[in-house]
Amino acid sequence: MTERPRLLIEDWLPVRELGIESRRERAAASALPPLSFLHVWWARRPLVASAGVVLAGLLPAWSPELAKTFPNASELANESAYRAWLLRLIGIWGDPIAARAKIDSANAAGVKLEGNGYGYKQAFRNSPDSEHIRLVHDVLRHTWGGELPLVADPTAGGGSIPFTAARLGIPTVANDLNDVAVSVLQAGVKIPAEHGLHLLPHLKKYGEILVDRLRERLEPFFPRPTGETVIAYIWAHSVACPRTGRPVPLVTDWMLRRDSGREIAIRFVAEEDGVALSEPRFELLRGAAAKTPDRPIMARGSAISPYDNLAIDGEYIKAEAQASRMGQILYAVAIRRADGTRDFRAPTPADLEAVSAAAEELGRVRTEWETKGFLPTEIIDPRSNYERGHRLYGIDTWAKMFTPRQLLTHGTFTEEFCQLIPQVRSDLGTNLGNSVLTELGMMQSISLNWNGRSTSWNIGRQGMRSVFDKHNFSFKWTFAEFEGASGLYPWCLYQVTDAYTKIANLYEQTRLQSASTGSPIEVERLDRQITVHQGNAANLSKVGSKSVSQVCIDPPYYDNVMYAELADYFYMWEKRTLGRIMPEFFSGDSTDKDNEAVANPARFASLGKRKKQLADADYEAKMTAIFAECDRILRDDGVLTVMFTHKRAEAWDTLGMGMLQAGFTIETSWPVHTEFENSMHQANVNAAASTIMLVCRKRENSGATRKVFFEDIEREVRQEAREALARFSVDGLTGVDLLLSTYGPALSVISRHWPVYSTEASSDGAAELLRPEQALDAARAEVVLMQRARLVGHASHLDPLTDFTMLAWDTFGAAEFPYDEARRLALAVGGLDLAELESARILAARSGKVRLLSPGERVRSGDGDQPGVRPEAERFGAVIDAVHTIMYIAELDGLSVARAMMDRLELTRDRGFLACVQGLVNAIPRTQVKGEWLYPDAQILDKLAVAYLSDIVIPQPEATEPQEQWAHDQIPGV
Repeated sequence: MTERPRLLIEDWLPVRELGIESRRERAAASALPPLSFLHVWWARRPLVASAGVVLAGLLPAWSPELAKTFPNASELANESAYRAWLLRLIGIWGDPIAARAKIDSANAAGVKLEGNGYGYKQAFRNSPDSEHIRLVHDVLRHTWGGELPLVADPTAGGGSIPFTAARLGIPTVANDLNDVAVSVLQAGVKIPAEHGLHLLPHLKKYGEILVDRLRERLEPFFPRPTGETVIAYIWAHSVACPRTGRPVPLVTDWMLRRDSGREIAIRFVAEEDGVALSEPRFELLRGAAAKTPDRPIMARGSAISPYDNLAIDGEYIKAEAQASRMGQILYAVAIRRADGTRDFRAPTPADLEAVSAAAEELGRVRTEWETKGFLPTEIIDPRSNYERGHRLYGIDTWAKMFTPRQLLTHGTFTEEFCQLIPQVRSDLGTNLGNSVLTELGMMQSISLNWNGRSTSWNIGRQGMRSVFDKHNFSFKWTFAEFEGASGLYPWCLYQVTDAYTKIANLYEQTRLQSASTGSPIEVERLDRQITVHQGNAANLSKVGSKSVSQVCIDPPYYDNVMYAELADYFYMWEKRTLGRIMPEFFSGDSTDKDNEAVANPARFASLGKRKKQLADADYEAKMTAIFAECDRILRDDGVLTVMFTHKRAEAWDTLGMGMLQAGFTIETSWPVHTEFENSMHQANVNAAASTIMLVCRKRENSGATRKVFFEDIEREVRQEAREALARFSVDGLTGVDLLLSTYGPALSVISRHWPVYSTEASSDGAAELLRPEQALDAARAEVVLMQRARLVGHASHLDPLTDFTMLAWDTFGAAEFPYDEARRLALAVGGLDLAELESARILAARSGKVRLLSPGERVRSGDGDQPGVRPEAERFGAVIDAVHTIMYIAELDGLSVARAMMDRLELTRDRGFLACVQGLVNAIPRTQVKGEWLYPDAQILDKLAVAYLSDIVIPQPEATEPQEQWAHDQIPGV
């Protein structure tokens, strides 16, 4: 095998700096990289994290020989300078660790810092200058045998990895199975690199032509009263009242704005002067009158008729919807007045007439459009993981995702775009013309995401939410419609041109900035070699064997996101527009779900209870095939870097098995805190916030002949896990993320000894290959030991029920978490099973999740032997029962009564009792929202400790304001 260069990522990765900058990159919608504004994609890695992994995976580890080879390069003079250079190359032009500490301190003191607190722009905005690029290329050529190394991403998705590689002038191959992803790669990575800002005048020219044509055709259906601009039309789905036959708007909240003193609500008017109106109308309530709006009509799937105040059963509503008798009622219009202020008004007759006119126009052109293929009449695939109500309420074709006027709007774009194609090609030629048209096609994806029956009005932000504010097709009882003539497409064109300009500028900056003077100079343009392929990552036939130096892959995350199902929402329209420009990428009826490497139980739904098992096996087989193909295209001295984010051990088990079977060893791993931070979401869904960067090499033949069993290497696995815990806890990792930091080292041990066999033989007595899960369980056991000591403050021994409760709070940071993760933790803390924990009333299990029970939910009568809360008890079998009993009494009867019981049972001198209280105080999230404790158990413990347990150390509560997940694109109306 070719001698392998020792790479920087095998020795070091700036995990804390990358983590801070990754979170900074995602801090708000306006801060996102421009790739995010061009087209929705559901799992983009932060650019700074991608850049760090790509560069550190290509640059050699520092050595004195490297410094001697480049004697004039101060960046390579010593290891410290070399590491600082990497940070400079990926855009970290300051000290983010110190800056973050300063910002946190200022926030705690209520002080507002000037500027952004960092002293430099977000890392992805900072481009290395030409001198640094030349030095990078010289070092890479020296390392990889005289030529620039090739980077390949087999599952490129949203394009973060290929973009960061191409930006540095490194030859890049980007592949994805999903046709929508490939169009994003073309528009966001390849075309800006090839054409740069030269394309922009053409993009603006033909974009304005397209917008003008759309405006002219759609203006009759969107009236514009003088002195206002419509931001959004706000609608409610409706059904006929089963008793009166009159339309019932299924509104869940009549409020439009809740700002104190500026409240606005809608009042439903069904009659005037005692006479029933043929159609209901709506009035605005402002200020004090709006504070007590009408009772919502819709709640929990059922309604109350506003005509007779009787119930409308949810099954009746579903039946009406499925029979195509669900309608829509326009009940408010969000506007911007001439002075720029935002307001609302009730619908006018002109608004309603325009809606009717649009429906008539759609009826007139629909047959022709369907014949020409302009409308997505296809049935939504019944094999679905996202049954979030749309099918229950009659949305069974892609066209039904839109109201008649929305469908008319999108259909008009499709027709006008198709008519523009020959003009652009004639004027610009096929190559340049197709590039302009591809970018203009992104307008369609933006408009689809912001104008459908799943877009909605965001009362808090006073703007619209996009269809994919969440990763599903959730049905909305009320929804918002974009003004389609003068608002939607000018805004979409701006989004495209602005994103394209910023992407092109990020490419251009690597050649226009002088390192010495900072003045713009013209230097040699980087020859960016970018190849985009569409196809199965398990068969990269267009990539030569042993041609790639680094395979950098961000694979699908098990069952987290079903990309193909979500992408069909765009695919069904884009194959009618972009498919005419890139027919090779849109050749199927829909996206390819059969070959998609995800654990997709919907594909095996007909097999009943076995569907999850088969989905897991399918995912493992596909990932094994993908990694085998990575092995084929990778040079013998090359490196495979894998980015993976998932908190479930099953996901790591199947991923790890795929890599092991394909012939890779895991050399090292790095946890980087990359995920978007939203305190309320994190506290309630115990999400993993870290991406684990796995660094892999082709396995060399060790020549060993002795079979290795897990018992032979278990001590080594545990030792590696302990070292990872010590190393990464210093970097601030806790909970799920600290647990995940041990998975890479555990997998690394078994990969070095592979094949490793399970201690337990199969039913026929044959030795079976070890499942990685067994090594992960051993790592988890080490986490338990460390967690308990950290929470209590010293080494201690507690019973399994107490350990589980305390460590579950610490690991998941929430009262509710996945069933399988609870099962694994139970095994790790003492061989428990969940049935025992349910019997002990520690938790309740339901629908694939478990929930920790509060002290009040654990009460048992009498002084029996069963675990639980017993106010009359004289002794307790488990320490957690004693603590929960005292907490229950304190909440029910007061602190003094609780103190009396503690004194009677001598609990204040019981080491186990005090250790459990201290552990729970540190484990249960102390988050407060507007002065209210998110978890009351933390408040009760706080009061007990302050009043009577002076040895308990109480951390400061974390005051947190609820935040809302920002959508991928900028929000109109804000």
